[in-house]
Amino acid sequence: MNKLSVLTRAFSSSSSLNAVKTVTVVGGGLMGSGIAQVAAQAGQNVTIVDLKPELLEKAQKSIQQNLTRVAKKVHKDDAAKVEAFVQDAASRIKVSTKVEDGVNADLIIEAIVEKLGVKQELFNKLDSLAPEHTILASNTSSISINAIGAGIKRKDRFGGLHFFNPVPIMRLLEVIKGDHISEETYQTMMEWGKSVGKTCITCKDTPGFVVNRLLGPYSAEALRMYERGDATKEDIDIGMKLGAGYPMGPFELADYTGLDTNKFALAILYEQTGDPVFRPIPILDKMVAEGKLGIKSGEGFYKYKK
Repeated sequence: MNKLSVLTRAFSSSSSLNAVKTVTVVGGGLMGSGIAQVAAQAGQNVTIVDLKPELLEKAQKSIQQNLTRVAKKVHKDDAAKVEAFVQDAASRIKVSTKVEDGVNADLIIEAIVEKLGVKQELFNKLDSLAPEHTILASNTSSISINAIGAGIKRKDRFGGLHFFNPVPIMRLLEVIKGDHISEETYQTMMEWGKSVGKTCITCKDTPGFVVNRLLGPYSAEALRMYERGDATKEDIDIGMKLGAGYPMGPFELADYTGLDTNKFALAILYEQTGDPVFRPIPILDKMVAEGKLGIKSGEGFYKYKK
């Protein structure tokens, strides 16, 4: 299925596929705004919550621009339909700086900083404020779902919904099953993922889930190969693109996701598994310390125009 058909399906999918009609996303960054966009395109009412007003303003602007791109792909040169598409989806999104304004939702998805204590504090608060039927989910890419939800009461209505960046384009959604999730909650999460145009796969609450558990050793070995001087980063990238069919090489991918994010993910996997393949990598630590984080900082393994 091509990108256009995925986007069209996401927009035309009806929320009647599942019980989720209202969604709150806590976190207005790239991941949060992307999740909000695909939910709104699917006909759901969405609230984005973030403590920083400037981040909410940036999210709204980004979503508006992305919706316009989607509309032009779907409706080509029909200006009236493009405008209607954008207005309909955008009208379903509201923003707030108060968590309390977003608790009355069928599904609340957390997309904030990857720190266990911060996530636990948020979910404990959401658990006490949200209606009984509300499903709580984390977009974490590496932290244990069971650990995040350790202090909440509705463990049967809590799980992981791990999206990939950029959310409107990437087709995959990992649905993570904690130890106490009910079958009803799991099925609702799966159906909701399909309703926003994603292909859903399931994983137990295991370190790195599916994708990052496999990408971790791949990325780590590419970094060590470069560090040893076995090959240039350019040749390693070309080798994996032309020899393995990957759309991006490991260094291009690291720059795209952020070297600080890569360092953190490897550290979490090393802590959780003890597998030496995830041990700290000096060149990665050095670059992060120097502020060379990839595309977002203008320089990582490669240089970029801001």
